[in-house]
Amino acid sequence: MGETRHTKVLIIGSGPAGYTAAVYAARAMLNPILVQGMQPGGQLTITTEVENWPGDTHVQGPDLMVRMEAHAKAMGAEVITDIITALDLSKRPFVAQSDSGTVFTADAVILATGAQAKWLGLPSEEKFKGFGVSACATCDGFFYRGREIVVIGGGNTAVEEALFLTNFASKVTLIHRRDTLRAEKIMQDRLFKHPKIQMLWNHDVTEVVGTEAPLGVTGVRARNVQTGAEQIVPCEGFFVAIGHAPASELVKDQLPLHNGGYVKVEPGSTRTAIPGVFAAGDLTDHVYRQAVTSAGMGCMAALDAEKFLAE
Repeated sequence: MGETRHTKVLIIGSGPAGYTAAVYAARAMLNPILVQGMQPGGQLTITTEVENWPGDTHVQGPDLMVRMEAHAKAMGAEVITDIITALDLSKRPFVAQSDSGTVFTADAVILATGAQAKWLGLPSEEKFKGFGVSACATCDGFFYRGREIVVIGGGNTAVEEALFLTNFASKVTLIHRRDTLRAEKIMQDRLFKHPKIQMLWNHDVTEVVGTEAPLGVTGVRARNVQTGAEQIVPCEGFFVAIGHAPASELVKDQLPLHNGGYVKVEPGSTRTAIPGVFAAGDLTDHVYRQAVTSAGMGCMAALDAEKFLAE
């Protein structure tokens, strides 16, 4: 059995919301413990250029998260590399089990577990994951230098990934099931002007095709959503960029969720249905989903927790 540790405030997750909550909770002398989770730094660590973080004209996502972590530690927060695997909110203090065996008990919990990439749910997609199928251009784009790549999606994520992948690929085909994109207009302008990017409108992907030995992608089967006609689009890399889903598994049976799994909070606050449990960032925000709004909510969560503990 691992040790049991008590803290006034346990912060679960390490994106802009978690680290900002840690900065504010530490400054309030609450000695918070932050458990980083599966992906320390969250989604920003798989983003390259961030151009909308106030004060930085452009900054690399991973660099920004390294700075935030250092800031939280400098203020006195304890940052632990571990994963919370189970959380019991039915009794106080709240109890969190970690992957390493350590048990954390806490008077207040700030949930900042963020969101994770969505997948198409195809058996062939699952089969080739890591062998030509990815949901992270910045993690895996490097492996496709001089090769053809297909991206699927129509929002900011898809357009960002497609543009980023032009740094490596000889050609990028963006497949979208509609005839217009949802991405910001400035992003669309860049995309349409890029000589390496080709659009395939009104199509979805029904299968990833490839070789068995060695396992590798050779193309995707694309279906015209209007006519049903199918074609194989050749590629060696297939990037799924159809958005993100909130990482609410820890609390899905304990807290009210809405809009497809986002944790519900009181309007204008980070308070959940359980007193002493707060939620911030992409876990609860289905509208804005920005680094800066996540950080703002992290601040709110720490202040809400401080007020709760004082009472």
